[in-house]
Amino acid sequence: MAIMNVNPTRMQLTKLKKQLTTAVRGHKMLKDKRDELMRQFLDLVRENRELREKIEKELSECNAHFVNASAVMSKQALDASLMSPKQQVTIDVESHNIMSVETPVFTAGTRTNDKGDIFPYGFAFTSFELDDAVMSLEKLLPDLIKLAQIEKSCEMMSAEIEKTRRRVNSLEHVMIPRYQETIKYISMKLEENDRSSRTRLMKVKDMLLDKAHNYSAH
Repeated sequence: MAIMNVNPTRMQLTKLKKQLTTAVRGHKMLKDKRDELMRQFLDLVRENRELREKIEKELSECNAHFVNASAVMSKQALDASLMSPKQQVTIDVESHNIMSVETPVFTAGTRTNDKGDIFPYGFAFTSFELDDAVMSLEKLLPDLIKLAQIEKSCEMMSAEIEKTRRRVNSLEHVMIPRYQETIKYISMKLEENDRSSRTRLMKVKDMLLDKAHNYSAH
């Protein structure tokens, strides 16, 4: 591990020790954040899997209703029945903070509160199979919106986990070892300078004693 390009002084040593303390504390906080993000991410993944399995089953049933409707109605009549929808769905987007990740919260609303507006046609020339298909899709809509919310949250949390993981690894394997190696290098340099200074002082003292009293102190 390469040491930092700094002057080996006591002031620099004190500064690096403080920075190392901050880095270690930051490393712990980021590890805690990563672990909590992973826990909540896995909870979302499990919820996503269960909801997706439920939706796929219900979509299969919706398709079956449409197949039945197309069996008793002509393609032109079926297309004409669904061409001009009466109801309109709106999506309000808010956010929910999960460990500093602003995940989306989708809330669906409709233009009118009339349940009958989900049918964009009259009942005189359509089959009950088409009614079942439309009603099954209307029933499925909240789960589809919920699935979109969960999958987007998983995507955003996954990106945050990866970013946090890189920061943790950078601190753990690069920054903290570099601080430690640099502190060790400066400490050794300072000790070496202290020994050299003591040796020079002792030699100077011996020279002064020799000069003053014609002997050396041991």
